Amino acid sequence: MKDDLRQLLETCIENGSEADLNSIAYLLSGFKQKISQNRSTYIDGILQMERKFEENTCEITIPIHPILNNNLDIVHGGITATVLDTAMGSLANYYLPKGFGAVTNQLNIHYIAPGIGETLRCKAEIVHKGSKTMVISGEAYRSDGKKMAYATGTFFIISKS
Repeated sequence: MKDDLRQLLETCIENGSEADLNSIAYLLSGFKQKISQNRSTYIDGILQMERKFEENTCEITIPIHPILNNNLDIVHGGITATVLDTAMGSLANYYLPKGFGAVTNQLNIHYIAPGIGETLRCKAEIVHKGSKTMVISGEAYRSDGKKMAYATGTFFIISKS
């Protein structure tokens, strides 16, 4: 496996453009963070998520890199959705008692402005916490402060056992 990976990387390094090499470095940096900083998931490491919890809120910020862009050269809507869902799901799980977890049941996103700039910041807030579900809202912002998207999500509360 290691030899195949080395050969793959060498081929990419030899044949890749500067943009390709920059993207490879970005991805490998994310994998390094997953491995060395014990990130919980690969997507957490790859997107280089910085997470902060405050009273009833969770905020996740990621750097915007060209690898995250669509063919219009703006952040792909799926990336925005992933970070919003992660912020809302992280908040749901943060406030549940030990032995329980929350999984996304429904996610609704309204895209408002294109994702451009240096960072994407998503902030989630609890709207309702019941015994079986939670409703959470989230907002995504560009580094210039402009709101990019608004989301709501419903999360099932499940037993981990």
